[in-house]
Amino acid sequence: MSGRWWCGRAAAVAALVLATSACGSLDERRDDVTAEVTAFEQALGADEFARMCAALAPETLEELEQSGKSPCEQAIGEAELTEAGAVRRVDVYGDQARVVLEKDTVFLSHFPTGWKVTAAGCTPREGRPYQCELKGG
Repeated sequence: MSGRWWCGRAAAVAALVLATSACGSLDERRDDVTAEVTAFEQALGADEFARMCAALAPETLEELEQSGKSPCEQAIGEAELTEAGAVRRVDVYGDQARVVLEKDTVFLSHFPTGWKVTAAGCTPREGRPYQCELKGG
């Protein structure tokens, strides 16, 4: 019986290692997150609202359109997002990430299509969650 337990446990560990390695190394995921935020910030600076909308997570896109009562490209243009400057820190925890920039904090989640912005225009509040201009529901 103990041999079966060990084999089952070894198979589970092997499956976990394969699943984790399929997502890429931590450095690769940080690079992917940094690239996504950089592209989002470049689109913001160029008023390329369609590119910004394409970078949003589905719930964030839906919340933006519902709260703005307009299509994403119009609503995101009316949001009070400003260029955030250079990346200072990137934290990746599984399928979630936080990117701290000079003047903003951006949160992302990993989807089958890649990293998507779940919140932007975020400022920390001591002892409370971040306050974000753009966020999902």
